[in-house]
Amino acid sequence: MSYVENNLLVGESMTYRARLHWIIFLKGGLFVLAAIVALAYLESPYNQYLGGGLFLLAIVYLIIPVIEYYSNEFAVTNKRLIVKTGLIRIDSLEILLSKVEGIQVNQTILGRILGYGSITITGTGGSRDPYLNIAEPLEFRKKAQEQISIIS
Repeated sequence: MSYVENNLLVGESMTYRARLHWIIFLKGGLFVLAAIVALAYLESPYNQYLGGGLFLLAIVYLIIPVIEYYSNEFAVTNKRLIVKTGLIRIDSLEILLSKVEGIQVNQTILGRILGYGSITITGTGGSRDPYLNIAEPLEFRKKAQEQISIIS
């Protein structure tokens, strides 16, 4: 069971859940591709070493994003915004919808094309919490604003 599901209040239900975008796996995927090319097409006695080294780099560059992908949660409920990041050291933001002042979305051109970006949640008291590489950040903001308008 997820962190969000374990921490729902009585009468609270999840209305939207966001995840990290697949773009976080891109660097590791490029190393895998480079390793395959090195092993298959290079005409050198050292290509197996180069390919093996690139596969090791790919593993390193894929482990961290896999852990991040499965350990980060972003949810809108009918009462709160809940964000949990981390696996061993957990950072969580649980803010009542009535205390949300704004949700800023930043997207690059590539982010607009592929559907990812960063969100910054601003709460009363000036707290600003940015989260990067969220899949469909505009949809997250829209769902949060819908819930805020319902409780207002």
